[in-house]
Amino acid sequence: MAETAADPAPEAVVEATPLLAPRDGLPPVIETSTQLVEYAEALRSGTGPVAVDAERASGYRYGQRAYLVQIRRNGSGTGLVDPVPLPDLSVIQDAIGDAEWVLHAANQDLPCLAEIGLVPKRLFDTELAARLAGLPRVGLGAVVESLLGFSLQKGHSAADWSTRPLPEEWLVYAALDVEVLVDLRDALAAILEEQGKTDWARQEFEAILAAGPPAPRIDPWRRTSGVHGLRSRRQLGILRALWQARDDMARKRDIAPGRVLPDSAMVSAVQADPVNEGALLELPVFRGRANRRLVGIWFGAIARGRAVSETELPLHSKPGEGPPPVNRWSDRDPAAATRLQAARAGLAEISEKNSVPVENVLSPDLVRRVMWSPPEPREASTVAEALRAGGAREWQIELTLDVLADAVIKA
Repeated sequence: MAETAADPAPEAVVEATPLLAPRDGLPPVIETSTQLVEYAEALRSGTGPVAVDAERASGYRYGQRAYLVQIRRNGSGTGLVDPVPLPDLSVIQDAIGDAEWVLHAANQDLPCLAEIGLVPKRLFDTELAARLAGLPRVGLGAVVESLLGFSLQKGHSAADWSTRPLPEEWLVYAALDVEVLVDLRDALAAILEEQGKTDWARQEFEAILAAGPPAPRIDPWRRTSGVHGLRSRRQLGILRALWQARDDMARKRDIAPGRVLPDSAMVSAVQADPVNEGALLELPVFRGRANRRLVGIWFGAIARGRAVSETELPLHSKPGEGPPPVNRWSDRDPAAATRLQAARAGLAEISEKNSVPVENVLSPDLVRRVMWSPPEPREASTVAEALRAGGAREWQIELTLDVLADAVIKA
């Protein structure tokens, strides 16, 4: 019998090395002014970029304040700062000076860091850099594993970081997050340079810094999950009153609003339109002991929403909210629908060619606004100005202008 050639051996899968403990050991949590000043001096004598991260208690506490701040710099070591007893970290800000900050998904942490006196002057966002570099997964763990060969611990990002004392296991997780950031920054910077995208990243990071803290949301109650199932303005008015009552209580108790009363319960109450407190208590979520005690507050809010005059009821959409939902464009403005279809097709090609997610090539909201209400006269220069006025960066305008101007002019 003739021998058959053996199948080639499969390529060995390289396992990521688990990061289980900080290389310098777990530092003590900085809880006093003396400790804070000492670490600030260590930061001042360090060199290179500064890795920064923050942990919040989203889903547990009201608001988005920081409950732990992690910092690391070459020559300075890692600092784990408790901002509860130390709500002013300006001494850290002064020590960092003009050094570059390295964060992952900076927009998530910058608002809570600004509240305690920490505002970067230069920035490198490793999550955004990974997007621009075309990496398939951009979460911190995935990027660290693919570029550095390490696996990070999982499971504590959504923990209640307001817990005191913080468990050692959580502190190890927090320290490791900043331990890898500067090395990750260098790896991503090298990829961006090779791809010719260094200037794109610089413009993106500068835009984040220039934007500053986000403005307070207009009509934040409109973000209630399930609000689109409410059809009448009266229903919206009742939901607004319930949302405000819940928000007041959550703020006073320092509890996440969803733990006071779920969005689904508010929407269900509006749709059920209970005639009295007893009818409200018949709804599933309101049968619990806690809501039985609070039923007067919730029904009072419903009654206030019912009593609002017609002229004061909220509109179905916020004034100046922008274009209607895309699925209505073909009926309301077929030409706009054609423009958007052409623009989206062209942007998809640009996205694929440059290995950048289409939402990072250009803001989808800005694309919709320009296609719905094109600038006049309809020519490339006015489209460029509309993009610039809408916050597009110069690299984005250069990359997309031909496609968008063509869609505007031809439709």
